[in-house]
Order: sequence, then C-alpha cells, then structure tokens
Amino acid sequence: MKITLIPQRRNEVLDLSRSGDTLTINGETFDLSGIPEGASLPRDAVSCDWLASDIERVDGTLRLSLILPHGATAPDAATFPTPITVTEDGPIDLPTHSIEEDA
Repeated sequence: MKITLIPQRRNEVLDLSRSGDTLTINGETFDLSGIPEGASLPRDAVSCDWLASDIERVDGTLRLSLILPHGATAPDAATFPTPITVTEDGPIDLPTHSIEEDA
C-alpha cells in the first residue's frame, strides 16, 4: 500500500492501521480488497473525509492520498511529508502532529 500524505493544518489527529487490503482510519474500516488490478475507486464513492484522491491498484499495490493533519508547531516531516509504503499489517507510523513548545 502506498500512501501519499497531503498536509493540512487541523487540530484533529490521524490514526491509521492496515490489515491486508483493509485500511482503518480513525477507527473506521475500509475494505479495499474489491479493487482489481488496473482499476480505481473514485474518491466520491468512499465516505471518508480524510481521503484526498481516488484509490487505485497498480502492479498489485493500492495507492491513495490522505490528508495529514498537523498542528501549529508541526515539524517539517508533517508539513512536508514523504509518501509512505506500507508492507506490514498493524499501526502505520505518521509524522508528529505538533512539537510542544518549551514553557
């Protein structure tokens, strides 16, 4: 699974995990196993506010873009994220939302 992250200033956080072709986004599960090779599922067909693109399968890999929320004091990794290639099941590590400022 290849996930491109689109940074956006939001107070919410994003929690992702994968199990095969199933992606869980903030507790909501999306079974993407029905997308065949070379096909795409339009963004509008998926009820998910975090989805920022169509979902497609290319060379056996699901590809999609998600909004990556970040705080006002986000590190560069959150404001200029690199795409993530997910090869294992389980939680997906994302860049830190905000850096705590020293008091």
